[in-house]
Amino acid sequence: MPSPLMISSIPAANAVAREAWSRLCPVGHPFLNADFLAIIERHGAAAPAWGWTPRHLVASDERGAVVGLLPLYGKTHSHGDFIYDWAWAAAYRQIGRQYYPKLMSCIPHTPVAGPRILVGQGPDAVAIRQALIDGARTLAIRSGASSWHVALPGDDEIPLLERAGLLLSHDVQFHWEDPGCGDFDGYLATFSAAKRRKVRAERRQVQDSGLSVETRHGDQIEPAEWPLLHALYTSTFEKFNNHAAFSADCFADLGANLGRRMVAFIARDRGLPVAVALCFRSDEALYGRYWGCREHYPSLHFELCFYQGIAYCLREGLRRFEPGAGGEHKLARGFTPIVVHSAHWIADPYMRQLLDRHLALQGGQVADYREQAAAHLPFRRDDSPPSAG
Repeated sequence: MPSPLMISSIPAANAVAREAWSRLCPVGHPFLNADFLAIIERHGAAAPAWGWTPRHLVASDERGAVVGLLPLYGKTHSHGDFIYDWAWAAAYRQIGRQYYPKLMSCIPHTPVAGPRILVGQGPDAVAIRQALIDGARTLAIRSGASSWHVALPGDDEIPLLERAGLLLSHDVQFHWEDPGCGDFDGYLATFSAAKRRKVRAERRQVQDSGLSVETRHGDQIEPAEWPLLHALYTSTFEKFNNHAAFSADCFADLGANLGRRMVAFIARDRGLPVAVALCFRSDEALYGRYWGCREHYPSLHFELCFYQGIAYCLREGLRRFEPGAGGEHKLARGFTPIVVHSAHWIADPYMRQLLDRHLALQGGQVADYREQAAAHLPFRRDDSPPSAG
């Protein structure tokens, strides 16, 4: 291990210098950068008032230079972290124990897999990662947290987390990958005839509706327009009595700072926005995040949340589109079921044993579900892209 190495906890993402974020995070990533976490913390979407307390871990060398980062939050609920552990909290209550607070290493409100233990290249990288893992477990014990969770870590981080004693949970997401089709018509040519007709009929409904659809990047949206788009976003949460975490000012800040890394597909009726799908992008992938609509328009959800995103990826040369968590309806649009994982350190030995057995069963069930779901993809049998996960 590099010596000496100091692990400290900081109360805000912006307490780390922009240079360190740029050096340790993937280039062009829309969520792991000097802006995203700092902005959503500043605007309250990931702040103590809403049950998110930043406790990010920083690894520093003997000169004080930052050599590793681990995004980390203390949480008093299970909303917005996408590890789906409400039943775990209920199990704790049943035996008279407390599940909250817990610690979460995640991108708040964002079910996107990728790096969580941020360390640069070099001979000390493995040791720094291990020091951050040890630091997270120590902080969990000292703070009285029931557990530490790593939501959707990168594939190369999973073996390290397992060796450190974390349990793996399993879930399915639906991802689009470019089969090398050139454009949207080329993509539809990989579908069976019946499925191809269905997609074309759905797109025609939107074309015939009189609505106009446009693509705008974050820095192309005027500040005065964000309240209108935000009202569409909040309407989705209001329908299900859920809390909309992001404010209009937060979206405006994200758009201004992320620029082309934020993408909005907007439907307008006589110039007025009536629906929006908000996405983010890296240099290789598009990530669908938020949908809102003023009223029901036939097939408009499919157009803005799926078809516009696929067409954008094909135009921009992006190889992958992750439209968000859940949704079997994505299968018919060509989104392949992918198994994703989260990792969990459980402080209580008894609960750890119970969850270990539960997750072992879950792994088989999720694998079976992925196979069954993949059988319903719309591709021609002689032209199906390889499934993954």
